[in-house]
Amino acid sequence: MRKFLNHSALALLVAASLSACAVGPDYQTPARVADISFSSPYQQAEQAQSWWQAFDDATLNQLISRALQENRTLAQARANVDRAWAVFRDANNDFLPKGTVDAGYQASENGTVSPADDGVISRGYSGGANLSWDIDLFGKIRRATEAAEAQAQQADILWHDAQVQLISQVATSYGEYRGAQLRLVVAEQNLQNLQQSRAIVLARLEAGMASELELAQIDVQLHQVHAAVPAYRVALLTADATLSALLAQQPGTLKLGAVPHLPELKQPVAVVDGENYLRYRADVASSERVLAARTAQIGVATADLYPNLSVRGFLGFISGPGLTVGGETQSWSVAPTLSWQAADLGSVKARIRQAEASSQMALAQFEQQVFNAINEMQLSLNSYNLSREQQLSTELQWQASNKAVQIARQRYNAGSGEFLDLLDAERELLRSRDQLAQLQQQSFTRLVGIYRSFGGGIQLI
Repeated sequence: MRKFLNHSALALLVAASLSACAVGPDYQTPARVADISFSSPYQQAEQAQSWWQAFDDATLNQLISRALQENRTLAQARANVDRAWAVFRDANNDFLPKGTVDAGYQASENGTVSPADDGVISRGYSGGANLSWDIDLFGKIRRATEAAEAQAQQADILWHDAQVQLISQVATSYGEYRGAQLRLVVAEQNLQNLQQSRAIVLARLEAGMASELELAQIDVQLHQVHAAVPAYRVALLTADATLSALLAQQPGTLKLGAVPHLPELKQPVAVVDGENYLRYRADVASSERVLAARTAQIGVATADLYPNLSVRGFLGFISGPGLTVGGETQSWSVAPTLSWQAADLGSVKARIRQAEASSQMALAQFEQQVFNAINEMQLSLNSYNLSREQQLSTELQWQASNKAVQIARQRYNAGSGEFLDLLDAERELLRSRDQLAQLQQQSFTRLVGIYRSFGGGIQLI
């Protein structure tokens, strides 16, 4: 046994000296993409798990908190992280010798063709450890481990991205729910106003001061508003179903309250000059990890150009029918094997070219993802600012329309105004109030879009 240990120690020393290099390119994270700096590593933004609290909306807080606990897609992403790291640990263990502890029994008759063995039954027992070790001469295992680690890191990044996407989906659906509520309330208020106007027209008709045409015209507006109500209810049901699915609940079980209020910020969105928001983008970081994995795969394929050294061994006991175990039955063996795909180098080189092409594809994808991210962040800011500008203008329009309706109604009731003027004023009031409700929802949705496009790294103060 001492000889076996001496041989094993010598094999370990030789292997350590031979496996000091790894073929293939050493990966370096791209520092720039065109004129865009990409120097900071990925990190999950501190605000990613709290940004919505700036709205001070208790219902929204509860919805997001529950979604983070119950959503099954997020649970799937978390399980994928565990699976990916398990794959990495399995690949990392390939550096170490592998072995099994075996015990066996064998019986045979006429073990040879010699006449002397006719009718002879032989029995034997063996027990011990069978060892095997693939020595990483040219870094094939090392590169495979690098690839597995990059893929595990990608899975972790995608889990963070799943959280960002889930939170944004819940917030957007909540905005759609409140927006549908608000448009429904506006429609009901408009119906009340139109019914009041219709009552006035009807009274004037009975007094001979109005015509059937005026009554028909006011009825047209009433039916138009009535026809829009089912669409608002469908939008409300759709948002409820979406939220229920995100929270892993049955539809109709959410208790969101009847107050149609869309969350708003008290202060504007804060964008810090010089801040590298790309480091918060999980899609960019994910594509960078894919590039790292594909680069490592080049080394895995390149290592097949060179010989592979493996060592097999046995340490244990072999005995006959008496099942005696002692020094006389002790057994060991060491069997190094050198293999080389010399007759298949064409296929090896083809696999190297495949790996290199995959790396080039991953690089192009990463660079395009950077461009997409930069433009998406800028677009989300511009869209939100323009939406807010449009919303403020529509608020002024609605106020002016409301004033115009009051004046037109007073004149019409006093007999000094035209009915068409009142009708046009009320039609404009209906349109501007409904448009304002849509823009309030749109501004909130685009604000959520800023959060999503900045990976949760934007400050909402």
